[in-house]
Amino acid sequence: MAGDVRMLDGMPSPLPLYGRAGFGAVPGAGLLGRLPLFPGGARSDVLPAEGLGVAGVATEPDALAAYCRACALTLRNELPATWPHVLSFPLQMVLMSTGSFPFPLLGLVHLDDEIVQHRPIGIGEPLDVEVRAADLRPHPKGTAFSLLVTARSGGAVVWEERGTILHRGGGDPAAPRDDGPEAPDAGTPASSEWRLPGDLGRRYAAVSGDRNPIHLHQLTARAFGFPRPIAHGMWTMARCLAQLEGRLPGAFTVSVSFRRPVPLPGRVRFAAEERGAGTAFAVRGAAGEEPPLHLAGEIAPAGSVLLLRALG
Repeated sequence: MAGDVRMLDGMPSPLPLYGRAGFGAVPGAGLLGRLPLFPGGARSDVLPAEGLGVAGVATEPDALAAYCRACALTLRNELPATWPHVLSFPLQMVLMSTGSFPFPLLGLVHLDDEIVQHRPIGIGEPLDVEVRAADLRPHPKGTAFSLLVTARSGGAVVWEERGTILHRGGGDPAAPRDDGPEAPDAGTPASSEWRLPGDLGRRYAAVSGDRNPIHLHQLTARAFGFPRPIAHGMWTMARCLAQLEGRLPGAFTVSVSFRRPVPLPGRVRFAAEERGAGTAFAVRGAAGEEPPLHLAGEIAPAGSVLLLRALG
């Protein structure tokens, strides 16, 4: 990634940041950002030019094992493709929690995610992780930007991620919109059905650090417009990769579009079909004549023409 990166001495804890983010979500609280008591000043209308990084980030085996259990992944000698996202999550939180960041953290919506695994990463490999925000742009439902994450080992890029984040409100109906991968047809037979317990959001929060209140309890979800808590998008993505274990090449790109929230508790079905050099997959509701599409995804070997987008 181009541009300056401020290297931190270690990975911060995301827990204190939720208190700051929760305060920022209170109506009128943004005005207090101008006071000396709340460092960072008023919110900017541009993304920070500086990224954040931490060198030598290690994987704790017990933490990885708990994550794999929560996502139905097999614990191996190599990291799941979604694990570096979890490692980088505290940096993402810090970046988006500064008082000058254009948008309050709580209420942002994760629209899609793309991960490039350049090669398998061993559990014992320390990673140099960098996070930055880029590409602020209009969206039909508000304003979008990209979160870009890079992981290096021995100076070489081994893993990259780009997630599209939406701040709702004041959208431009004429703005371009990328709908992401094309899902398998609704008539594609499901290969499995997942029964999702009501506490799934809390379970995933415990292993990922993502304690966004829309995932935790009915009352906190309602405060942000959801009648029930919803599953984390990155849990759903990881669960899809667990379903595809044994079919993943060593180097690949996986792209997903989060179409509709997955309410908890609930039941959903997973379906996949071969498409060109890769695989298209989807998560749909388990009931009804026209079950809702919750996630559409595609996966292909690195360099395949199947890939729809390139990392910015």
